[in-house]
Amino acid sequence: MERDSCTDDDIRKIYTLKNIAVVGMSKNPDKAAHYVPRYLIDNGFNVIPVNPTATEILGRKCYPTLLDVPDTVDIVDVFRPSDQVLQVIEESVKIKPKVIWLQEGIHNLEAEDVARKAGIPIVVFNRCMLAEHQRLF
Repeated sequence: MERDSCTDDDIRKIYTLKNIAVVGMSKNPDKAAHYVPRYLIDNGFNVIPVNPTATEILGRKCYPTLLDVPDTVDIVDVFRPSDQVLQVIEESVKIKPKVIWLQEGIHNLEAEDVARKAGIPIVVFNRCMLAEHQRLF
């Protein structure tokens, strides 16, 4: 699977942003959608869980949709199958994050184009936030 064209410097700059809404965050500690956000919390990021099936994950209030998040969101980190990403992007453009990050194995050209056309400058895809942070820091 292909990957975005972000350079290591581009990725490093993303990590200066602190408010990350994690769409599809999981209560299951064995899933990447749980242990990746936990790693981000442990490294000083403000993780905001977004999952309609939970009220709290990792001691943090969980929101059913991105539109329900009252805080400013810098990064939307997506743990949803590629064929469900378009709906997440359509919600994302309404809250205007600086970055959309599609986790490893997730890629949807149509959704990525929607994000860029809506003015979201950076769309990262097919990369893991944990792996990239460990690699660069």
